[in-house]
Amino acid sequence: MSDSLLPYAVGAAKRARRAAVRVRRRVEQLHTVPAIGGGIRPRAQLRPVHYSVSSGRTLNFAVSVPGRDIASADLMLSHGTSRERVPLELEPQADGTLLLTATVPLRHRDRPGQGARGPALGNGIWRLTVLLTDAAGSTRRVRVTAAANAEISDGPTLTYSPSPVDGTVFRPVRSVDGFALLKVRPARPHAELTSFDLRWDRITVHGRLVGRDTAGGSGTAEAVVRRGSQTATAEPRWDGDRFTFDVPLDRMGGGRGTSRTWDLFLRVGGSRLRIARRLTDVRHPKQVYRTPFRIIALDSGALLRVHAHVTAAGALTVACAELEPAHRSTEDIA
Repeated sequence: MSDSLLPYAVGAAKRARRAAVRVRRRVEQLHTVPAIGGGIRPRAQLRPVHYSVSSGRTLNFAVSVPGRDIASADLMLSHGTSRERVPLELEPQADGTLLLTATVPLRHRDRPGQGARGPALGNGIWRLTVLLTDAAGSTRRVRVTAAANAEISDGPTLTYSPSPVDGTVFRPVRSVDGFALLKVRPARPHAELTSFDLRWDRITVHGRLVGRDTAGGSGTAEAVVRRGSQTATAEPRWDGDRFTFDVPLDRMGGGRGTSRTWDLFLRVGGSRLRIARRLTDVRHPKQVYRTPFRIIALDSGALLRVHAHVTAAGALTVACAELEPAHRSTEDIA
C-alpha cells in the first residue's frame, strides 16, 4: 500500500471498530431489562455454559460446577412468590467437574391444553437460581449470571421467537447488574397463517386465531386492495380456533391489464387482524416462503395471473392481474 493511501486505510479501520462497538452496545441494550437480578446480599455465582430458548418454547440450560459431593441439582425459576423447579442432569467431566444440564419445554400458566410437562410460567421477569444438594442433604443456592454477550448475527433464524403452540414469547435476557433472567410475554392477538393451497381454480387459506378467546369461532375474511378502499369478503369455515376460506378472486380483478395487490385480514368482532406467519424463527420470510405465479381460470371465464406470497414482514398478500375479461352473453351484447 502506498503512503498516500495509508491514512485512508487507518481511518476506515477506526470507523469500522467504532461501528462494531456501537452495534455490540445496542445488542446488549436489547437483551437487558431494567431489573435487579442479584438481590441485595452478595451470593455465590455461576456463569452458564449455555442458556437459550429454542423453537420458541424449549429451555436449554447448562452450567459447570466443581464435582465435590453434589448428589442432585435443580434449576429454580422464581417470580414474586411463584417458584418452578427443573431437575438438572449430572454429567461428570474428565477434568473432575460436573456439567449440569436441562432441556425442557416451557408453557404459559394461563394457556390450557399444552400438556403437563415442563414448568408453567406466568407473565413477567423470572430469575434463575441453581440449587445444589450434597450427600448429607444440605442445599445451597447459587445465582446464575448472564452468559457471554449475544452474538451479532444475520443468519437464517432469529435468536428468539414466539412459541408455536400459543404465541407466548419466552426470551432470555439479562438484568442491569448482569444476572440471567427469563422474560415471559403473552401472545399478541393475530390470525396465524398455517398454510395456503395454490390450485388452478382457487387459493385456499388455512390459519388459526392466536392470543384471544376463540369460543365458537366466528369471523369474516377480508381482502383489502392496497392504496384503495375496495374490499372483497369471504366466509371462513371454522373448526374451533382454526379457519379455512377460499380467496374471493372473482371480485379481485381490476380489468384487463390492471394489476392490484390485496392484503388479507380476518375480522373478528370489532378487530381486524392481519393474516400473517408470525410464529416462526425465520428471519427473512419472503426469501424462504417462495411461491410461483399461477394462472387461474374463474367460473366467469376470466383468467387471472395470481401471485399469493408472504411479505418480508410475514403477511399474506395476493397480487392479481386480469388477463382476459369474462365472456359476455349474446343477451348482454344485444
